[in-house]
Amino acid sequence: MRNILFSHRIRIQTVTFFAALLVTFSRLAGAQTTVPQDLDLSTATETHVDVIDVSNLAVPGNTYVAATLMSGSVQKLCSTIMNYSEYPQFMPNTEKTTIVSTAEGATVIEMTLGLPLGKIKKYRLKMMPAVTPEYCQLSWKLVPWEGLQASETIVDTAGYWQLTPYPKDKSKTLVKYYVFADPGPIPYGLGWIVDVMTRISLPRTLEALRERVAGK
Repeated sequence: MRNILFSHRIRIQTVTFFAALLVTFSRLAGAQTTVPQDLDLSTATETHVDVIDVSNLAVPGNTYVAATLMSGSVQKLCSTIMNYSEYPQFMPNTEKTTIVSTAEGATVIEMTLGLPLGKIKKYRLKMMPAVTPEYCQLSWKLVPWEGLQASETIVDTAGYWQLTPYPKDKSKTLVKYYVFADPGPIPYGLGWIVDVMTRISLPRTLEALRERVAGK
């Protein structure tokens, strides 16, 4: 009888242990997929670009948000980011932009990126602005570009620029930049392509815009 009770107690302890273990694993998994939802723009400065990773581990690709404070009005910065034909002059890795069409306020452009080691990526974007005297948002999404091989292009990208006046000084602008990119299958040893197109390029892109506006 004593042996039966002992065995029963062991089974209960074992079940309890594994149940607790499953709860722990579930919490860890939840912690890994929990990411910051946004940046605190109230802490933005003109000397630093804040970047956070908001990627969803359950979805291919990477998502980042970056923000900074820039000298210049919303209108001035907005006109700069909507001048697509000038992107090769200041945007990192941008070798060529071609305006394909403009209709109903949206513009379709073709982008050609020149990456290290001679790698090239091409894709089409539909640019969709929403502009008022006090606000500017330029959103984009990937649209089909027939004839490209998978190695020449990317699987998906989307994002937006968001410009709002700095409350303490209307001559300055809070700049927020959100980007999702899925380059697709990356050959072994070329994983840096993902970083170049997202994490590394974000601060470079905002600094490039800062310099462009300052030079005008």
